[in-house]
Formats: sequence, C-alpha cells, structure tokens
Amino acid sequence: MKIGFIGLGNVGGKLSGSLLRNGIDLTVHDLNADLVDKMVGLGAHKGESPAQMMRDCDAVITCLPSPAASAAVMEDTGGLLETMGPGKIWMEMSTTDEAEVKRLGAKVIAKGGAAVDCPVSGGCHRADTGNISIFAGCDRAIFERILPLLTKMGRRVLHTGELGSASVLKVLTNYLATANLITCSEALVVAKAAGMDLNTAYEAMKISSGNSFVHETESQVILNGSRDISFTMDLVLKDIGLFQDVADRANVPLEMNPLMIEIFKDGIARFGPRELSPNIIKRLEETTGLDVRAPGFPSEMTDDEPEEPGYEVIPTGRE
Repeated sequence: MKIGFIGLGNVGGKLSGSLLRNGIDLTVHDLNADLVDKMVGLGAHKGESPAQMMRDCDAVITCLPSPAASAAVMEDTGGLLETMGPGKIWMEMSTTDEAEVKRLGAKVIAKGGAAVDCPVSGGCHRADTGNISIFAGCDRAIFERILPLLTKMGRRVLHTGELGSASVLKVLTNYLATANLITCSEALVVAKAAGMDLNTAYEAMKISSGNSFVHETESQVILNGSRDISFTMDLVLKDIGLFQDVADRANVPLEMNPLMIEIFKDGIARFGPRELSPNIIKRLEETTGLDVRAPGFPSEMTDDEPEEPGYEVIPTGRE
C-alpha cells in the first residue's frame, strides 16, 4: 500500500517514522517545512497537497492537533475529499470528537471511500518505538485490510466497533490518565509536606494498589523536575473537554471531570496553554512553598521494551 501521512508533530512524526522504518512507501505533509524535510531525508516523499496525496495513495492518515485542523485538511480547497473515491481510505489518528469524525466519515463514504478513526494511546515515548496501542473504529472488513499497516505503528491494536467508537474510548482513556496525573501530583505533594522521602514514596506508590501507568511514567519526570512528556495543558483541556461532550450527549452527570476541567483552566491561566501538563503540580507547589523533586529520576520518558510485531487485542469474553 502507498500511504500518505499528514501531521508530523510530537505523535505523527513518530508514527510516520515507524512506517518508514518498516519499509512503507510513504508520502508526508505538514505546515512545518522542516518536519517534512526531516522525513524526506529519512526516505519519505514530499506531498504537494492533501488532494494530491489522496489521489496517489491508497490510504491517507491524518494526525492533527484539533478537530478543526482535521476538518480543514478534509474540506478546504485542495483537501482530501476532492480526490476521495472508491477503494481509498481515510485514517484519522488525531484525538478528536466522535460526532465530528462521523460527520467527516459520512462524506468519505458518500464518495465511495472508507473511514477509520484510529487514535493511539500510551505516550509519545511508545509512539517512537512502535510499542504504542491503537484503537480502530470501522467496519470489520476495513479493519482487516488495514491491520497489517496498524501493526507497523503499534504493538497492541483493538478493533473497537463502528466509526467513532475509537474516538470515544480514546478520550475516555485520556480522562483516566488526567485523573491519575492530578492524583499522583497531589499524593507527591502530600508526601513531601508530611516529611516523607520522595524516592521512598515513589516506590511505595509503585508497588501498591495505588500504582498506575501514569505514576510509573509521569511521576518520574515530575520528580526529576523536567516535567517533560511532550504534552501540554491546552491539549489536556481539549481531551477532557471532548470526554465531557461525550458524557453530555449520553446524559451522564459527571462530577470528577468538570472539576478537572476547572483545575486545568486554572493551570493554563497561571502558566500558559503550552505549559507541560505535569506542571499542573506547580499549583500545589506554589501554594505550599514546596519543591517536589528527588534525585535519580530521568528527565524524559523512555520505552525500554524492544520493538516487536504488533497484534490484534481480542476483548475479554470474545473468541
């Protein structure tokens, strides 16, 4: 398959790198010419426009920062929909709104193409090594067609059901990760205030019922002081806002998420929208006057799992 990839940022650049590393014929496009040149230097072709890429490729992947950005790439003059047709596939790997991916997907299907929402989860460090997880919402026949491609970008691939289902589950998991980030931050500040050794507190949390993926990864860069996970507060607010939209459409009266939205709005007001998301802990550090850092922790998250072939994850209770 010839693949187009639009959006070469923190996640997209790493996912497209995995495709190149695994021998995929890849054409790339981004508003940042330096990012395009970097991928061309690694063996990719330079795309002229989204329309040209969809015309010349079997599938085009979008990995963009917002639903509005994806809509522009699809619908603006020179967009993917201009050359969409039978046999073509649009793969939306952005974290986006269920309703929006269904709206755009309907336009793709009306032109004879196929639409997939296939966001990733697991952090930029795992996107870089091909060990990230991928959710895919689409018809089963389309899923089986693209599964070999998805397993070149991710380790664990889950078919979530119809178009839009993957986007719901993506923002659900990001909501859980945000809740973990806030509670880990609060736990570490309380440990410091109570006179606990933070290295010992980290290990206690790690070997206990309070452990989580977020603690094992993000707590380390919090304690290092870099707070660098290549993810910013504005993106967190976008994601938990999308989760709130899902809950509101389903008439579920959430209690935790609205509070989390207010916490991150306050963090953005204090530190700016592009502040690294783990620095949400600075709200408590500033209030208490405490410095929550400890020696021996890394400045960035790394993935020490070897890259292995990806595979489909079968939900519990299914054959």
